[in-house]
Amino acid sequence: MQKPLLAKCSQDLWFGILISFIFCFVLLSFDYSSFLGVNNGANLLVNKQGHPVGFMKNQTISITTKSSPDSCAGRYIYIHDDLPSKFNYDLLKNCRLLTRGTDKPNLCPYFKNWGFGPEIDNSEGVLANKSWFSTNQFTLEVIFHNKMKQYNCLTKNSTLASAIYVPFYAGLDASLHLWDSNLTVRDSSARDLVHWLSTRPEWKTMWGRDHFMVAGRISWDFRRQTDEVSDWGSKLRFLPESMNMSMMSVEGSSWRNDYAIPYPTNFHPAEDSDVVQWQNRMRKLERPYLFTFAGAPRPDQQNSIRGKIIDQCLASSACKLIDCSSGGINCDNPASVMRVFQSSVYCLQPTGDSYTRKSAFDSILAGCIPVFFHPGTAYSQYLWHLPKNHTKYSVFIPVRYVEDLKEGSIEKTLVGISKEKELEMREEVIRLIPKLVYADPMSRLETEDAFDLSVKGILETIENVRNVIREGRDPSIGFADEDSYKYTFPKTLE
Repeated sequence: MQKPLLAKCSQDLWFGILISFIFCFVLLSFDYSSFLGVNNGANLLVNKQGHPVGFMKNQTISITTKSSPDSCAGRYIYIHDDLPSKFNYDLLKNCRLLTRGTDKPNLCPYFKNWGFGPEIDNSEGVLANKSWFSTNQFTLEVIFHNKMKQYNCLTKNSTLASAIYVPFYAGLDASLHLWDSNLTVRDSSARDLVHWLSTRPEWKTMWGRDHFMVAGRISWDFRRQTDEVSDWGSKLRFLPESMNMSMMSVEGSSWRNDYAIPYPTNFHPAEDSDVVQWQNRMRKLERPYLFTFAGAPRPDQQNSIRGKIIDQCLASSACKLIDCSSGGINCDNPASVMRVFQSSVYCLQPTGDSYTRKSAFDSILAGCIPVFFHPGTAYSQYLWHLPKNHTKYSVFIPVRYVEDLKEGSIEKTLVGISKEKELEMREEVIRLIPKLVYADPMSRLETEDAFDLSVKGILETIENVRNVIREGRDPSIGFADEDSYKYTFPKTLE
């Protein structure tokens, strides 16, 4: 009588075990697949701060669930760390040779502190007690590279990258060869670079249109259009491979794949409080001078208005001249220049050897409203960093020809600006300060600095090209075209 009952219990027991096994298997499968989000999953690597820095080799993006969003989606950058050292680090080792085009015996001291240069200890009460360095304007590519090494969305897997950064110190390399009469020598590094890049697997993804470089010299130094020895610069940006790439530099050319980003100033804050304290300090200063000009005349340049600007400044009791010519004030001393800029309402920023000036950023840093005479000095250059509405932060006195600058016209224009408008412009200038400085790479500011805005700008630019490709259109159309309109005088300024 017991055997049927035992048999039934046994069947129930095995049935229960089978159901439990199936249930557990389903749960495990559900958890695993929901965690991966895709069939071909990958393990995200994070550093101690929790920032995504890379992925396992040969795998794909995996974080797709709402509970674990990928904050770096669309922002991953791959650095060509395997770029031969002759294109960057060897130039720093041989820094004593990097003297051409500067008035320095050598640039070696300026590569200290991530390219910021030596710290400024005695600022004569003009500068803050910390975060100030003797920074050379030619070191931007070194500063940018060191900042990029700390970027929080780096990846070791190039297939995940939205952009490829090429850490070529183009400006430093150019300083060795720009004056060489042998064009083969002058172009040798450029040709070697594009050959190396074009043989890499990363190149074939978008044939270089997701690659970008950064230069500490103006873009014109890399755009020699002829093979005449007397023609200036290298041919880097006219090589077929390079034309597929983007370049950020302190001054963009008239070609669309060149982009301007700010000159490095001497202020490199390590904390947000450093920025806020400096901004508050600039708001409270007395400014006894109506306008200031810091610079030297250009008697060898027939189209330069500097001579007239100096004459107008000397003729006015409301102007302070900082004579940067030999025998004048040492304009390489940040305290000497900043002292006068901080005492001035307006700072005149005419063109110099090229359209742009580092002085424009120094003046903004001092809370001094910049006065521009040509649209190519700022308005058509720093589109990612300066407001589109130029009248919010600057004064424009258009001077197409030297004779257009009439005697006394500068002071007359500036006196005619209301006090209310002046205060509004100064507040906007001071508000811009954090966007125009390159912060300490070992810190994380809450506000975006010049580096952050530059990276955001180049990522958006490359993504626009990627969208063109997705739509089946030719990405080469318009990518590297010339756009001389950016240097023309508009009828009105927005």
